[in-house]
Amino acid sequence: MIMRTILFAGLCRQRTVIVCVLAAFVATAAAGAAQPVVCTLKDRQVEVAIDPQGNLVSLKNLQSGHDYASGQPLWRLYFDRKDGEKENEVVAIDNPPEIRQTDNRIELRYGTLKARNGNVRIKLVLTVRLENGQVRFGSTVSNEEPHTIIRELHYPLVGNCRLPDDHRLLTTQSGGQLYVGPTKQIVAVGNSPPYMAPSQFYRQMDLKYPGRTSANCFAFVGPAQGLYFGSHDLTFQDTWHGLRVYPDASGQFNALEAGLYKYPNCLPGQSWSCDANVVAPYAGTWHQTSKIYRAWADNWWRQREVPTWVRKMKGWQRVIFRHQYGETFFRFADLSGRMRQAGTSVGVETVLAFGWWHAGMDNGYPDSYWVTDPAQGGDRAWTEAIAEYRRQGGRLMLYFNGKLIDRQSEFYRHGEGKAVCYHDNTGADYTEQYRFKGLGTFTGYYNARTFVVADTRREEWRRLLLKMADRAIQFGVDSVFYDQLGYGEAASNWDLSGEFPIPNTRLIVDKAETLKMLHDYLDTKGNPDFSLGTEHFTDVTAQHVDYIHNITGATGPTDFTEWVRYTFPEVILSDREIRDDTDVPRRVNHALLKGLRNDIEIYRCRDLIDKTPNYQRYLAQVNRLKDKYGDLLLLGRYRDTEGLLNDNPKVQARCFVNADRLAVVVTQSSEPTAATHIRVPGYSFQESDSVGEVKLAPAPGDGQTVRLGQHGLAVLVYGKDIQ
Repeated sequence: MIMRTILFAGLCRQRTVIVCVLAAFVATAAAGAAQPVVCTLKDRQVEVAIDPQGNLVSLKNLQSGHDYASGQPLWRLYFDRKDGEKENEVVAIDNPPEIRQTDNRIELRYGTLKARNGNVRIKLVLTVRLENGQVRFGSTVSNEEPHTIIRELHYPLVGNCRLPDDHRLLTTQSGGQLYVGPTKQIVAVGNSPPYMAPSQFYRQMDLKYPGRTSANCFAFVGPAQGLYFGSHDLTFQDTWHGLRVYPDASGQFNALEAGLYKYPNCLPGQSWSCDANVVAPYAGTWHQTSKIYRAWADNWWRQREVPTWVRKMKGWQRVIFRHQYGETFFRFADLSGRMRQAGTSVGVETVLAFGWWHAGMDNGYPDSYWVTDPAQGGDRAWTEAIAEYRRQGGRLMLYFNGKLIDRQSEFYRHGEGKAVCYHDNTGADYTEQYRFKGLGTFTGYYNARTFVVADTRREEWRRLLLKMADRAIQFGVDSVFYDQLGYGEAASNWDLSGEFPIPNTRLIVDKAETLKMLHDYLDTKGNPDFSLGTEHFTDVTAQHVDYIHNITGATGPTDFTEWVRYTFPEVILSDREIRDDTDVPRRVNHALLKGLRNDIEIYRCRDLIDKTPNYQRYLAQVNRLKDKYGDLLLLGRYRDTEGLLNDNPKVQARCFVNADRLAVVVTQSSEPTAATHIRVPGYSFQESDSVGEVKLAPAPGDGQTVRLGQHGLAVLVYGKDIQ
């Protein structure tokens, strides 16, 4: 074992001070030698220390003094053998490392690894270094074991993580989720579905990027400090957000472990490296997690200028003209008739048109896009209906699915569909079903459509997507929308050409490159107002579209869409799930509070908002505020709670900034009536407007007192003070 003791008598010229601290040492009469050293890196914000066994003995926030580590192993590894043995485990406790420390770097080297069932010729090199308050963990695995593939590396791990009682778990699932009691939450979901995991050993919250996650990070957040985990990985490869709870000696599940897992799929004779994983004990509110992630994202984020009409868009009516099972809800003439009237009644000019083709929604893809309803006049009548709607001031966004191929389509049965679709680890098609119900029961339960999923890397599929864009342009619409290109599926395409089947672990960057290709193509058409949209926010795909149809309404008890809105405020993102006339004011107010556009999808797009009078009436009132203060609420930058002071946590307040003006949106839904004191340092109050029961008065000394009835909503406008 190689150990280096580095001692500094004075101050280092760099900001980072590196120390190798002697472990508690016992002099013996016979040897008189010191015990092995603990290697420590330290700067002004963080201290990290590794003991001679390779355990994490310190991960300390030096600004608060809190240490999250408790001396547990840093890693584990899994490999498969050709003979069928899968997920053979290698654990750090069985493998003492050689440790070197030079400058701002600790290196742990492992030769032949000891697995539970014998030694394997797998080499592992781990590195730890400090970068401006962040601990970066690098790794290299080398496989010299025949007929073996290294599937997983879990590194870094913070075992038996010592969380303060006030810390919550923040994930980026569906734009953001915030959970009280992280350990209890993980245990609560960690046996779901039952008996599918080895629940006698640990309980795990399943969370992977990409999937429904919006970014490749998670955190434990408190009011004044927290612990951030992020994979700042420019390959955008699959990353598991490791959240496990292990049992103690009495069998109680209470030992929290957090970390990041990668999937090398490293074959014999190959090496694999990753230097992307970052852990950061930080000081401040949860906003620091956004700032850490966005500082990294700014290295690659390249969003085009979004058309002004999209930025000013208050929302859209999402409608299905004809459904999967042949029922027609709307005719082309309705676009400028009842549909136009319903939209203008709530101040919404845009329609997102689904199921406009003759075969109906989620049926016959991709063949069906080329056949509009011949009984209504086909392409000519649809083009004329769109033109008339746009002459009246409307905007139309045209739907195509970006990935689904119907197994009954000609493209699949006799065309390229079988070649371009995902195949699983046996070579079989990966399939999805969409079980829409008609008036009976047979269609939804027995007679559903089955689809395969297109691999967006394939040029045959990309050419077809471009053909869809051309068709949208020929119809004269304002935008083309590709559904389901913004997230990663639960499975991907597998390569079966080698000794082991290997999945594609970069499917989200494939989708991002496809969306970039589509936007590049649209940019050549000479219409800067033509826009591109997709479904679901994932960071690497979001930069290549002009608006995103959200996957959730984000109004549930754990929803925390504040994270994605604050981290990526320039993205136009919708709400979702207001499908009837219930719980309307709370959810509409939430959309305004967080700067979300309205996705009007009455009865899952089968009807219009004139059939939900409460929703129609209330949305019209709230959209009047958007019209009045659109320069702030629509064109302004969402700043969450930064820059404002709100004295009552039961009242929600968020702010938007544009140039030297600022708007604060204030609402509450939990009490019959509630009041708060709003202050905006550096700004002076100018005016306000409201919906519902709201009373506003100057507060003694400074700011405004806002009193709101349940679901009351106010917009307060401020101007920046002249220095």
